[in-house]
Amino acid sequence: MTTKVEARLNSYSPAVLSLFRVVFGFLFFLFGTSHVFDWPIAFGIPTGSWPVWYAGIIELVTGLLIMLGLFTRIAAFIASGHMAVTYFSQHQPRGLFGSMKRADGRESGFRGFLKSAFGNP
Repeated sequence: MTTKVEARLNSYSPAVLSLFRVVFGFLFFLFGTSHVFDWPIAFGIPTGSWPVWYAGIIELVTGLLIMLGLFTRIAAFIASGHMAVTYFSQHQPRGLFGSMKRADGRESGFRGFLKSAFGNP
């Protein structure tokens, strides 16, 4: 019985992984547009301010590449490294699960992009 279910679910695997990459890439792209262009959420970050504005550039470029499916593994690897650095520099000093109060999702984003970088194509 589980063999039938597994075979049926395996047939949907490429479509679900593509949807996963598009959604994660779109959300990361929106974070980048918020940091760089103050849209759709205005963070009020001055142009060129270190490190948030430059992090927004990384989010914007890698999110767009992942969403479009261009250089996905390289972009996802860079995005996962960006998420790890953000977590350890901004969220972890508040406690081991410091960002759980803000529900920012940096930890799950790191794992998601790492899965996209090293998972099955």
